[in-house]
Amino acid sequence: MNRVIPVIEDRYVEIEFGTGCLKVTPAHDKNDNMLGKVHHLETIDIFNADGTISDQSTLYVGMDRFECRKQIASDLEAAGLMEKVEDYTNKVGYSERNPDTAIEPRLSLQWFLKMQHFADIALPPVLNGEMHFYPQKYVNTYKNWLENIQDWCISRQLWWGHRIPAYYYADEKFVVAETADEALLLARQESGNQNLQLSDLHQDEDALDTWFSSWLWPVSLFDGINNPGNEEINYYYPTSDLVTGPDIIFFWVARMIMAGEEYMGKYPFKNVYFTGIVRDKLGRKMSKSLGNSPDPIGLIDKYGADGVRMGMMLSAPAGNDILFDEALCEQGRNFNNKIWNAFRLVKGWQVGTEGITPAANRTAVRWMEARIKQANEELADHFSKYRINDALMTVYKLFWDEFSQWYLEMIKPAYRDGQQQPIDRETYDATLRFFELLLKMLHPFMPFITEELWQALYERNAGESIMRDKLELQAPTANDLRLIADIEQVKQVVSGVRTVRSQKNIAPKEKLTLHAIGQNPYEAYNDIIAKMAGLTAVQVVDTKEATASAFMVGTDEYAVPLGDLIDVTAEIEKMEAQLKHLEGFLAGVQKKLGNERFVQNAPEAVVALERKKQSDAEEKIAALKASINALKN
Repeated sequence: MNRVIPVIEDRYVEIEFGTGCLKVTPAHDKNDNMLGKVHHLETIDIFNADGTISDQSTLYVGMDRFECRKQIASDLEAAGLMEKVEDYTNKVGYSERNPDTAIEPRLSLQWFLKMQHFADIALPPVLNGEMHFYPQKYVNTYKNWLENIQDWCISRQLWWGHRIPAYYYADEKFVVAETADEALLLARQESGNQNLQLSDLHQDEDALDTWFSSWLWPVSLFDGINNPGNEEINYYYPTSDLVTGPDIIFFWVARMIMAGEEYMGKYPFKNVYFTGIVRDKLGRKMSKSLGNSPDPIGLIDKYGADGVRMGMMLSAPAGNDILFDEALCEQGRNFNNKIWNAFRLVKGWQVGTEGITPAANRTAVRWMEARIKQANEELADHFSKYRINDALMTVYKLFWDEFSQWYLEMIKPAYRDGQQQPIDRETYDATLRFFELLLKMLHPFMPFITEELWQALYERNAGESIMRDKLELQAPTANDLRLIADIEQVKQVVSGVRTVRSQKNIAPKEKLTLHAIGQNPYEAYNDIIAKMAGLTAVQVVDTKEATASAFMVGTDEYAVPLGDLIDVTAEIEKMEAQLKHLEGFLAGVQKKLGNERFVQNAPEAVVALERKKQSDAEEKIAALKASINALKN
C-alpha cells in the first residue's frame, strides 16, 4: 500500500494470543476506534456500504470482502510472506434476524445528541434524595454513568421508527424541521434560493433510536408534548413508582429523568424499583433469540397464574437475579392449594346455634388477631422499603404456619362418634374475619385466587371487588405482644410432646399426660396444649418418672411419662449406645484439651469452643446415666 504504519504499545492487546501483535483498524472496530483516538491514528474506511472494497484501499477495489480475504491469503503465500495459518475461535457478531450473516463494524456518519446538559440536570435529584432507588446500590451505578456521560448516537439504520427530521438539499447541506414544509422554508432561507421545491429536499433515511422515543414515555403517554398542560398530564405527572430492570438503567431510566426535567421541569417519578433479571440455570439472561425462555402461557396452564407470580416473587429480592427453576412455580401452586384447602375446611364446618365459646378458642382468637396485626405492621414496613419478596414471605408464613397449622388446629371442632361437632358462632365469625384479612394481605401477590375466595367468603353485591376493599388494622398492643410471646413458648411445649411421640413411635391417637417439673409457667394455656399435643392432662410434679421422656422449653423442664408404652430393655440398649458414642466423643475432646501446645497456640475462641463441647458432653452423659439407672431400678 506504500503507507507508513506506526507501531504502538497498549495494554488492550492480549500478548498471549497469536503473535502478541495486533493490527488496529479504527474505522472497523469499536475498540480499535478507541485506540485510534488515544494514539491519534489515521482512520481509513476500506469498505463501501455494500461490503465491497472502497477506493480508499487502492488494491482489490470493488472486490467482495469475503473474496478479498481469500485473495490476500493467496497473494501473501505467493510472495513468500505467509509463515503459517491457524484456525481459532473469533468473536465476530452475527445478525439476530439472519444467523448466517456476520456483522461488519464500519465507521459511518450518525446523528448525536450532546448529553452533558442532560447529565447535569438528571444527577442532583437522585443524589440529594428527592428520588429514591431500590436497592440503593444502583445510585452509584447511575452516578458513575452520568459523571462520565458520552454523547448519544440517536440515529439507527432501520426500516421502521420515527424518521430523523433532517432534510438535505444542494451539496448535502441540511436543515432540521418538524415537517417538510417547514424544512423547505428553512432551506430557502439558508441557501438564499427561493426556487427550491419540496422535490429538491431529501429526508434522512435513518430512524431515531428506540430509546429516543421511549425517554419521552412519561410525558407523551398523556400527550404532554403535543398538548402541554392538558388535564391528564396535570393529573398523572409525575407518577409515584417506576418498576424496571437494572439492565436498562442507562437506556431508559436515566433518560426519562432527563426528559422529565428538561420538558416538564420536574422528574417523572419519585421511586425506582429495580427487579432482578430472570436467568436460566446457566446464568444466561432469558431471551427469545437464545430460545432459553419457557412459554409463560404453558407455565400458567400447569401451575396457575398466581402460582407462577408467587413462585417468582418469593425468590426475587430487589435487584438480585433469579436463576429460574420450575420448582419455584410448583411452590406457588402448592401454596394456592393450601389456601383452597383451608377455605374448604372452614366453610365446611357446621356452626352451632347454641353453646358457650370454649376458653381455649377465645385465647386462640385473641392470639390470631394479635399475630395478624403484628404481621401487617411488618408488611407495611417491608412495602415502605420496597422489600417485595420479604413482604410476601411474611404473609406466606402467616397463612401457612400460623393460621393453617396452628390457629385452625387450635379451634377445629372435635369428632365424636365419627361426626364432627359444630363450632361455636363467635369463633366461626372471627375465623371468617381472619380469612378475609389474610386474603387482603395476599391480594397484591396473588390477585386471582384471593378475588375468587373473597367473593365466596360472604355474599357480595354485584361489582364489589377485593381490589377496592381496604385493609385497616391497628398496631399490636403490649398485651398482644405478650400473648404472642407466650404462645410461641406454648408451641415449643407442643412440639416437644410431638417429638417424643415421633422418637418413641407413639401413635397420635394415643393419649398422653404431660408433667411440668417444679412449675408450669404456661398453665393458663393448658387447654390449648392438651388439644394440640393429644394429652389427657397437664400436671405439675416435683420429679419426673423413670420412664418419662423429658425436654426443655427455655429453662423449664417437661416430661412425658411413658410407662408401658415403651420397651424398657430396648430403651436401655438405645441409651447405652448413645452413652458409648458420647463417651468416645468426650475422650477425643479431652485429648485435644490435654495437649498443651494446642491450648497455648490455638486461637482463644477455638479453645473456648472445645471446652464448651466438653461441658455439653459431660452434661449429656450425666443425664443419660441417670436415665439408665432409673430405668434399671
